[in-house]
Formats: sequence, structure tokens, C-alpha cells
Amino acid sequence: MQIMARLCISADGYITTPDGWPPQVIDPTHGPGSHGIAEFLRTCEAALMGSTTFVPALTADRWPWPDLRVYVLGSERPAGTPDDVTFDSDPVRLLERLKADNQGGDVHLIGGPATIETYRALGVLDKFELVVLPFFVGGGMRLTDSLNPETGLEFESSRPLPGGSVEIVYRVRR
Repeated sequence: MQIMARLCISADGYITTPDGWPPQVIDPTHGPGSHGIAEFLRTCEAALMGSTTFVPALTADRWPWPDLRVYVLGSERPAGTPDDVTFDSDPVRLLERLKADNQGGDVHLIGGPATIETYRALGVLDKFELVVLPFFVGGGMRLTDSLNPETGLEFESSRPLPGGSVEIVYRVRR
């Protein structure tokens, strides 16, 4: 099992649009499986995320994680949460539950900088992937204002994606 984070980031460094949406949703090439996500998810059996990422999915037109077990770091279980979604406010306890349930597949760590940093600081993040989008959004949430060189990111690979995006994959040194 590997825990892997994957984020899209605009060319001007934002991981959300000014109104809080992931920047890939405004890309004309966006659709199910776009931006390399279909290939990325082939090895994943679970999604681990913060509640800020999870809550908007409750009102989405389609459930974003139909084939994955979902684990949410959050203090309150929102109304309408499917029964099979695991919630816990303690990141270590949630990770232990995820590991106990794991059948050997990978875990997609979804969320913003705080959620990703929580699991990186616990030493369990194995890969960090960025998809750099070929457009600017002009505002929103930044991945980080300054990257600490001690985060242990080591370049692994890069590749162009359809529509002009570029995928960059880093291993996380422990």
C-alpha cells in the first residue's frame, strides 16, 4: 500500500479557483478520467481526505469515488454521509483503520495543504503528484507560500498530458 497525493495546480500556483473549486474543473479538457486521474486511480482502493474536500461531494451530481472506500478526517459526520464512509477526527486512528481495512491497494490522499501535510508529517505519504495546468486562475488557495526544503520531495518523473498539462511525480523521502 502506498499513500499518494495528487493535486492539480494552475500555472500561477493555485490549487483552487477564487471561488474554491479545483482548477481542473474550469479546464475545457476536464471530464471523467481527465488529467491522468484515470491511470492514477487504477491502483487505488481507498480515498483519504479532509472534511473540507468531502462535504461538497455530498451535493455533487455524481459520487466522485464510486469504486473506492472513503475515509474522512473530520470531527462531525455531515448529514447525508453514506454509511460506508469512515469518519474520525484523529489522523492516526483514521490511518490505523484504513490500514486494517486495506486489501493491498493504494490510497489516494485528497485534500488541501493541511490534510496533505498532516499525513506527510506522520511519515506515511509515499508520493506527491502535481498536474500543472496550462492556464492562470488569478487567485484562490496556494499549495504553499514557501516550500520547506526539508519536506523530502525527490523528483521521480514527469510527462505531458493531453490538453497541455504536465504531470510531475515526486517520491517522499522518510
